[in-house]
Amino acid sequence: MNLAKALGISAGESVAFVGAGGKTSAMFALAQDLKSPVVLTTTTHLGVWQAGLAEDHQIVQSPEEIHSLEFDNFQTLLITGPAGADERLSGLDEATLEALHSRCQRDGIVLLMEADGARQRNLKALADYEPVVPAWVDRVVVMAGLEALGKPLTAEWVHRPEIFSDLSGLPMRESIRVEEVVTVLGSDHGGLKGIPGIAHCQLFLNQADGSPLMAKGNRIAQQLSDKYERVLIGSLHQPEQEGSVFSTHSEIAGVVLAAGGSERLGKPKQLLAWQGKPFIYQVVINAVEAGLAPLVVITGADHLLVEEVLRDLSVQIVHNPDWKEGQSTSLKAGLAALPDRCEGVMFLLSDQPQISPLLIRGLLELFYEHRAPITAPMVNGQRGNPVLFARETFVALSNVTGDQGGRAVFNQFEIDWLPWIDERLLLDVDEEGDLDSLNRVYNF
Repeated sequence: MNLAKALGISAGESVAFVGAGGKTSAMFALAQDLKSPVVLTTTTHLGVWQAGLAEDHQIVQSPEEIHSLEFDNFQTLLITGPAGADERLSGLDEATLEALHSRCQRDGIVLLMEADGARQRNLKALADYEPVVPAWVDRVVVMAGLEALGKPLTAEWVHRPEIFSDLSGLPMRESIRVEEVVTVLGSDHGGLKGIPGIAHCQLFLNQADGSPLMAKGNRIAQQLSDKYERVLIGSLHQPEQEGSVFSTHSEIAGVVLAAGGSERLGKPKQLLAWQGKPFIYQVVINAVEAGLAPLVVITGADHLLVEEVLRDLSVQIVHNPDWKEGQSTSLKAGLAALPDRCEGVMFLLSDQPQISPLLIRGLLELFYEHRAPITAPMVNGQRGNPVLFARETFVALSNVTGDQGGRAVFNQFEIDWLPWIDERLLLDVDEEGDLDSLNRVYNF
């Protein structure tokens, strides 16, 4: 996908790029993706040669000059201070930058800025005075170049390697590993340094050229998903046809719907045995192993028995006292329990312990690749469970009523289907015969 979709940019936003491994390239690539007037600037400096990357370049030295600029004649307009003797374009002073921000915000124009320097290295550590990110910035994109992995910790690959060494604990000239990159990027003195509290914080792991670096990027993303709202993996140098971002990782919660009264079965199906464990226990274990976090279990009937089964697991239990009014009440209880930074939720059913971590991860990976509003499995032309809903569907889900579940909103959004060949995925348990069928197909 392209950078604009991967980052989730909206009209009128201000975005600061910091770090190393392709900041300027990312900034101009994003400007091209947006397909509308975009203003670019710097809070520090840019090389004179970089001005040629924009359609037009204006030198501005006062707030008053901002008001007379014409933005509509160009897709990309670079605004900086004058060049110095070192062949570097200076950044705008605070008052002029504030005026530019106000103008762009008023007119719905995206403002992109480079907020530190890296001397074209792949990774960097920050000096005391960096980064220079205004307090009003809406979004900060931290950049890192994966090509430095496996390379020696020297100035050839890392800007300010001595500081990087202090932060990571890696001795100078030793090979840089995933562990050191995770430590630095996840540190308040490293990748997270100087980011305003109001800003969305995202990480772009650039230079994922080839499967080995892509795999290492995935490892970094998994370990930093609690630090950054989104972690992008891609390549500005070797983009795919769909764009320069190959996958976009973010926090996806799991909600297990376990509130039903099992009227047709006549006993709590959440507590039926599956490979020696209660159904609900196995469903939760599969979700945890697949990486869904946080994990919420919605209880209703027999809630004390269900809670006792799960007492040793790290899950959030939410009791739904209105469970008799239908599945929609549990759906809403699950949505209400999710943190604001959660960008999606996967709903799982307590009577499907056969849903494997492999399938859950497959749905996650497909969502990370395309970020469709709904991601679901398809088995021989039949829709299956579980289903992943992106945040953009949450309002529609909250309006579902009665005994309807998430499928009530399927006709309102684009759906990304994951082909799956195992028809056992479609089985659930409502009656005694269903349990016999489930055990029989799994040879229990």
